Amino acid sequence: MTDTKTVVKPAEIELLAPARDAATAIAAIDHGADAVYMGAASFGARAQAGNPVEEIAAVARHAHRFGARVYVTVNTIIYDHELKEARRLMWALWRADVDAVIVQDLALTRMEGLPPIALHASTQCDTRDPEKARFLAQCGFTRLVLARELTLDEIRRIREAVDTDLEVFVHGALCVSYSGDCQASLAITGRSANRGECCQVCRFKFDLEDNAGNTLVKGKHLLSLRDMNRLDNLEALLDAGATSLKIEGRLKDEAYVKNVVGAYRRKLDSIIAAHPDRYRRASYGRTELTFTPDPALSFNRGFTNYFLRSPSPAAGSLATFDSPKWTGTKVGKVTGRAQGGKAITATLYKPLNNGDGLGFYTCDGEFRGFRLNRVDGDRLYPAGEITVPPGAILYRNADKERADILAGKTATRKLAVDMELKWTGNQVTLSLRDETGLEVTVAEETERQEARSPQEERRRKELEKLGDTIFHAASVKDLCGQSFIPASTLGRLRRNGAQMLDIARQMTHRRELPGRPSADVMLPQGKQLSRHDNIANHVAADFYASLSRQAASSIPKAMETSGKPAGETRVMETRYCLRREMGACLKNKEGNRLPSPLYLTSEGKRFRLDFDCRNCRMQVVYIP
Repeated sequence: MTDTKTVVKPAEIELLAPARDAATAIAAIDHGADAVYMGAASFGARAQAGNPVEEIAAVARHAHRFGARVYVTVNTIIYDHELKEARRLMWALWRADVDAVIVQDLALTRMEGLPPIALHASTQCDTRDPEKARFLAQCGFTRLVLARELTLDEIRRIREAVDTDLEVFVHGALCVSYSGDCQASLAITGRSANRGECCQVCRFKFDLEDNAGNTLVKGKHLLSLRDMNRLDNLEALLDAGATSLKIEGRLKDEAYVKNVVGAYRRKLDSIIAAHPDRYRRASYGRTELTFTPDPALSFNRGFTNYFLRSPSPAAGSLATFDSPKWTGTKVGKVTGRAQGGKAITATLYKPLNNGDGLGFYTCDGEFRGFRLNRVDGDRLYPAGEITVPPGAILYRNADKERADILAGKTATRKLAVDMELKWTGNQVTLSLRDETGLEVTVAEETERQEARSPQEERRRKELEKLGDTIFHAASVKDLCGQSFIPASTLGRLRRNGAQMLDIARQMTHRRELPGRPSADVMLPQGKQLSRHDNIANHVAADFYASLSRQAASSIPKAMETSGKPAGETRVMETRYCLRREMGACLKNKEGNRLPSPLYLTSEGKRFRLDFDCRNCRMQVVYIP
């Protein structure tokens, strides 16, 4: 009897980076991303981060050289009159060699005449439990982008429920509401987050009031969350079943993406190196950086793990009430003014540079910024007139020296190749085999000549000159002995071989296979359809009708199809709880520190806060 053992292949782990444009996408790949996601010209949840299909195609060509992937967001809800346009866009993305499309509207899983392209369920689909995950997997999605609010145990339970790839956010801005289930912007401005036009109500300044209209807190950013940073929890996320680690930030600049991708690449590489039997990279090539990455030096509102370790954290602030901006790091304290008010005197904790961006809190709690025109010892000369009170703490949120470094070429990404030079008849041939096993051979006829001196070292140096390509020579095997081969011949072989291998890498890239919808898709047990399911077109309505045995005309439609609400409307559901953040959780004796009910007001807009303590949820209700 023969013993057979199941060989478990290491899981393919992907570092996924945001890109607002083609240049940022290419920089992300060069700095170590295994994949990038970017918006098309329309139907993206970040309307200001759209890109022409031609530029997306250029990104795909570059990414595929390294086996990296390109995903495009088509993750808004779609109206009936837009379905044909959405279909045309999907075909254009297919022809652009995009690897997958990130979608929210289930019409894109059911429409006829769509290309055979893989679909990922956007975080806008609000996947927060195994039942929803199973439903979306049955719909044919090949990947699920999970809600940011989930704990490790909740991610693990979803992993046990489905075989579909799981993508989780690891860094960047946090929506206070469950994504895809926020109508606050729509309610007060008519601009919908589900249409890529969010006005970011969560970053507004609010007063907190009681039922009688008494002000409990004045002018604070009470819904503004810190930014996510899970750099020290990547291994735990992989252990829970995540396979794609996503950085938020399709509106962030290139310097931000370079820095954050570089930091996560280094951390992830160390984890993979420590567990080669469990994990492997999702793309190829080694990246070398010319700077030391540090996420704390890029835009952030302070960091949080959010709910990763507990659904109800007992310690640690999740929000930042004072400002939704990046205040930066403390660099000094103002001591006074000099030269007739033209200069600020300060005790400096860190050296500053001409052109740095500085900021401070005013006496009324506002954070104000200014550019530093010149620094001379303890004297700071602002660009423009600004009054900074003595005693104010100075923060640096723009480091000119570092910005200049990141504006240049800060990374190279190279694929290792083994080269073999030999004679084949009257031809000298050069074979190049890259680290993935892909091989090409080029040849050139030339006259054999015996050399009077050893040739191997000269030929090796000539063949290793791959500096302007995406390759570096890992080894050179020279079988040509004492033959003399002109440097010009070796140079042509090297250039032609590298060019052919580069083209072959792009041509042999394999796109992700599309999923197959199940024949027996079922709604989650007990599911009651509502406007929160964001059904905005007849294709999605017909699909849900077939599952719920309702008439399509009776399926609840998304709020966007009818405009602003006329009466009280729940516009957010969030795991973040303002009571808990302020030390007044109703489950604890400190709960009486704040009365009930509570209201948020901002520029004439009023919201009631309802607390579902059993499920640790807070609901934000708009009161017109």
